[in-house]
Parts: sequence; structure tokens; C-alpha cells
Amino acid sequence: MLVVAACERSEPTTSTDGPAVFAAYCAGCHGPNGKPPASMAVQLGVRDLTSGEFRARANPALVEAQIRNGSQNKLMPSFEGRISDAQIKAVAAWVTSSAFLAPP
Repeated sequence: MLVVAACERSEPTTSTDGPAVFAAYCAGCHGPNGKPPASMAVQLGVRDLTSGEFRARANPALVEAQIRNGSQNKLMPSFEGRISDAQIKAVAAWVTSSAFLAPP
């Protein structure tokens, strides 16, 4: 369960605000702005959510399915049942929005 622990480095949230959910559950692996630390990318294959390849095919349904089911290699855990449906939808919408790429 080391990967699951790494995915939750900040305080859990009940918020349904996409950026808050991302900060609480995703930023630990994907980085605060969607670009994972090099060690996470190399060791665990964590996806860069800012890459052109990802952005070209990303849509809310794809990201939502990934969050719900986890990765095929099981390095990204499933968040189904761990966070609410509203939180899953909010973070998927946030990650696929143009605002996600805007500097903080």
C-alpha cells in the first residue's frame, strides 16, 4: 500500500472543488501542477498530466474512469469508494480543463 500512501500526502478533504480534490489526492504523485517529480515518473511511471500527448486525448470521461479504476498496472490505486462520486467528477473536470494548465 506504499503507492496509496504516496497518493495522499496532504490532508483528506470532503470538498467537491476540483483543485482542492486534486491537491488532496493527486498532487502527491502527479505534482501540484500535474507534472510529477522525476523520481515518480521514472520509478512508478506516473503520468505527466501536462504533456501534449496526454492533453490531446484527455477528456473528463477518460480521466474519471482512470480515477475510479486505477491504472492497469495497479500502481495508481482505484479511488472508487474512497472519494465521493462528486469529487471524482470534479477532479476529472479540473484536470481536463484549460485552467489546469494556467500558472497558479
